[in-house]
Amino acid sequence: MNELRYTLVSDGSSDRALLPILSWLLRQHRVMCLIQPEWADLRWLPNPPKDLSSKIEQSLDYYPCNLLFVHRDAEKRAGKLSYIQRKTEIINALAHIDLTQTQSICVVPVRMTEAWLLINEAALRRAAGNANGQKPLPLPDPSMLEQHIDPKRLLYGLLKDASELTGRRLRNFPVSQSALLVAEFIDDFSLLRNLSAFRSLEADLKEIVTLKQWADPIP
Repeated sequence: MNELRYTLVSDGSSDRALLPILSWLLRQHRVMCLIQPEWADLRWLPNPPKDLSSKIEQSLDYYPCNLLFVHRDAEKRAGKLSYIQRKTEIINALAHIDLTQTQSICVVPVRMTEAWLLINEAALRRAAGNANGQKPLPLPDPSMLEQHIDPKRLLYGLLKDASELTGRRLRNFPVSQSALLVAEFIDDFSLLRNLSAFRSLEADLKEIVTLKQWADPIP
């Protein structure tokens, strides 16, 4: 295999931060060919699809791929759908789509994507544009990330602290853009294996890589 193209369908644009994590996982399972990731951006359409099946279908039309990742946060709405409910929702949406040429994997972080970015202090400082900063950044225990009530708020607060800006410069600090950079500065996501949702994602990915024989043989 010379090239693997994958597409991420997600809840929102901030979930583009998952791309480096997904690429890392593929490398971990010896997919050593050229990897071409795409985030399915449908915001430019005159009438962007609202239901998940339509969103997936149009994403495949505009971003064809060998491997499709479909993301939903497990606890995003007031009803707080569980991990199993969210995964079932994705599976049901996929059931209405012709996937004969594409493999699919559910990506369901418990709480939200931002929880998976709270594992590397140096990456936070670099994303905040202050790699040599000294202000303490109290990161949560990696094994407890799924229990944190609002990881997005925590991530944004840590990025602001990491910037060490004050006053007007802090108020103008592009924190959401900085959050997208965090994963780009992390070389090793092994700590996420403490999380049940991440282990499930990795198991599903490993199964497909093995089934499709995408992995390079062990020398």
